[in-house]
Amino acid sequence: MASGKSLMQLSKCALSTQATGQATKMVRPPVSMFGIDGRYATALYSAASKKGKLQQVDQNLKMLLQLNEKDVRFREFLMNPLVKPAQKREILSKSLQATLNLDELTINLLTVLAENNRMKFLPLVARAFNKTMAFSRGEVNVTITAASPFDAESKKALDEILQNFAPGKKLIVSVKIDKSILGGLIVDFDGEHYVDMSIKRKFNQYSNILKMPL
Repeated sequence: MASGKSLMQLSKCALSTQATGQATKMVRPPVSMFGIDGRYATALYSAASKKGKLQQVDQNLKMLLQLNEKDVRFREFLMNPLVKPAQKREILSKSLQATLNLDELTINLLTVLAENNRMKFLPLVARAFNKTMAFSRGEVNVTITAASPFDAESKKALDEILQNFAPGKKLIVSVKIDKSILGGLIVDFDGEHYVDMSIKRKFNQYSNILKMPL
């Protein structure tokens, strides 16, 4: 078994591939990713693929995303410029590996982000990686925003309608309740397609029309 040090070296090598000119040796993900977050996510995908740990890292990043969204102190810690990168690396590697049982490649990603003072990109890197993994499994994440909960019959009818938008794909549907939309639905297909059929949107449209001079 490879030592922790060699695993870290592997990860750091993969996460800095473009800088070292070894891009041809990387395992390319099924979806092209761009920007700073895309480069980190691509390098992590390559390292995890070579180690056969794509699923573990995918789950790790989902847990970190949930932690980032729910825990204000964790989010503030990541963004705090007063905490030195070396301190962030030490705290994250010890506390998160113990509490969340993170794979070492995930810890190495956190280390590289901390060392490069780019920890703020962690949520973007995690979402890019999760999205790529979902694509490779033929999944599409759909977020539905409604003013009130659905009954079983309405949910079944809605699922059938949504499936028509993505034939052959497995829809992972999550529902959010937001009373401020007043009624109707907002459907978000993984950030790629966004359909706003809310009463609030119609109300705003009509309000704008009424404000126009005759």
